[in-house]
Amino acid sequence: MQSFVIIIVTAAVTFATRVIPFLLFPEGKAIPKVVQYLGKVLPPAVIGMLVIFCYKSMHVVKAPHGIPELVCGAVVVILHIWKRNNLLSIGVGTVLYMVLVQTVFA
Repeated sequence: MQSFVIIIVTAAVTFATRVIPFLLFPEGKAIPKVVQYLGKVLPPAVIGMLVIFCYKSMHVVKAPHGIPELVCGAVVVILHIWKRNNLLSIGVGTVLYMVLVQTVFA
């Protein structure tokens, strides 16, 4: 029963986060400047925070000296610049990282 309640609450919260913007800003109503500003500023800020989070526990003085993280980060950046596909660059970087840390740097 507890699992069912958790699923229902999670679904309701997810649905609410998708519906609320349409209720607050119906078609034809001007979107406030603050919301437009946040829409431009938040995505790069979130990506920056994720990059910092991913590199914060990297140890450069202990083996493997952060090599897998740096290699995969470079692959993600190069792939994103080349293909402009977030899913591709993040997916390839993640798979490459897992392969490196489980085989090459194990």
